[in-house]
Amino acid sequence: MPMVHTPKKARISLLTQMVLLISIVVLISMGIGTALFSFILDDILDRYIGQQAMTVAKLSAMNERIIAAFETDHPSKVIQPIAETIRKETGASYVVIGNKDGIRYSHYDPKQIGLPMGTSNDPVFLENRSVIYRGTGISGPAIKAKTPIVNKKGETIGVSSVGYVMSDVEKKVAEYKERVVALSLVLLVIGIIGAIIIARRVKRLIFGLEPEEISFLFTEKAAILESIRDATVAVDMQGRVVSMNKRARSLLQEDLAVGKSIASPQLRDIIHSVNRNTQEMNYKILLGHEIFITDYSPILSNNEIRGVVFTFRPESEIEQLTEEITKISSFSDNMRAQNHEYLNRLNTIYGLLKLKEYDKAIELITDEVKERQDILAFIMSSVKEPFIAACLLGKINRSKELKVLLEIDQDSYLGNVPDSLDTKVLVTILGNLIDNAMEAALEYKGTDALVHVSFTDLGGDIIFDIEDTGHGVSKELEPRIFESGVTTKSGENRGLGLAIVKNAIELLEGQISLGKSDLGGARFTVVVPKKWDKASSEEAIHNV
Repeated sequence: MPMVHTPKKARISLLTQMVLLISIVVLISMGIGTALFSFILDDILDRYIGQQAMTVAKLSAMNERIIAAFETDHPSKVIQPIAETIRKETGASYVVIGNKDGIRYSHYDPKQIGLPMGTSNDPVFLENRSVIYRGTGISGPAIKAKTPIVNKKGETIGVSSVGYVMSDVEKKVAEYKERVVALSLVLLVIGIIGAIIIARRVKRLIFGLEPEEISFLFTEKAAILESIRDATVAVDMQGRVVSMNKRARSLLQEDLAVGKSIASPQLRDIIHSVNRNTQEMNYKILLGHEIFITDYSPILSNNEIRGVVFTFRPESEIEQLTEEITKISSFSDNMRAQNHEYLNRLNTIYGLLKLKEYDKAIELITDEVKERQDILAFIMSSVKEPFIAACLLGKINRSKELKVLLEIDQDSYLGNVPDSLDTKVLVTILGNLIDNAMEAALEYKGTDALVHVSFTDLGGDIIFDIEDTGHGVSKELEPRIFESGVTTKSGENRGLGLAIVKNAIELLEGQISLGKSDLGGARFTVVVPKKWDKASSEEAIHNV
């Protein structure tokens, strides 16, 4: 079956749309402006020409020769040349002088002299006042002005009528309008050129894309962003979150939100220090009560930094993956080490049996089994909480791998932890403190490294003491030792463990203190109240 191709709907380019839109706006504006100007011009010219006609009429009425001519037998012979001279000099269409009976003494058409005037003179003779009006006479529609002619006795003896025929006025108006239209056309051309320049600049700013392409790219970007498994966050240079994907919204909802400023000092420092070539990978950062592995790189526009893109992965997830990978290799190493150790023991037992030293062989076997059983029995009898017991057993095994002696005080005891306390948070506190202590002792004492742990739940609190044989904490660092990034150890990505411990203890409304250990190193004392209001504590931490 042949495929039917649906023809694409023809689209007008953005450049054309903008030019048309701006041109139409300019054209409409020019049209309205021209019409308004023409209306105002007509009104102004009416008033101006009316006033000019009145001025000419009064000048004619005040002319002494014209006034004196009324006393002669043939006034028109004197008045006609004077009136024509005034008409030509002032540019009036006509200057007509008439007597009280309305008989013309002057007119630009000599044939009209001696005939009655074409319009009424009642306002002049009856009301003795000057008038400006539009009227139609033998010359056609005109703007007229009439004023009385008064002799030396104060008597009204005639009328001075001056007019500007509308055809002459319209010629002048047309001249002005032609200038306005010409100016409007020039402005229209300038507007179109400006529209093209603006449209091309906008086109460059949006990388030459059409609106439909921008819409598609935006949708595509949103889909790609949402499909990224890592939490992805974009921020501007002011530290405001611009966008977050679904993973970021679910993972970082308590710490970051679109449109809000970043509160984390570490993230703000990164934003202020980033440059065009910055691209950091696997950077550890503390947000809330959890460590994240973050990558970040700048957002560039025209080689100018406009923001930063962050990706966040919980360290716990990375650790799980790492553990899965290392378990295989460590299992092999442990099996080889244990095989070597037990082979030595078996060879020793074999030798003792060959020498018929049966009692010593039994003693060696008993000691090996007893050591492991004693540790397990002590932990099971002294610690009733499975998570904490498992944590301590794990740290004991870890200490053997590191060749660090981990002692647990024989008088320590921890009963069942109240349900109101989150044991996983306690494990976080205890595990981090023991790890820090073993690292500090191993770095300072080497093969003589020792860590001492004691705990009790007497009274209303649970108390942990962790001591080590490390070099301790200097007086300068003590006030800041629980801040993120502050550490006594060398190497990268340090200074997060104690910050996590501090946040976890605050979550449980507990306290932690630092002192000098009798072993020579540091001593951390943790006090956690058994009664704990989880809701109020989380709210307090959230508001910090």
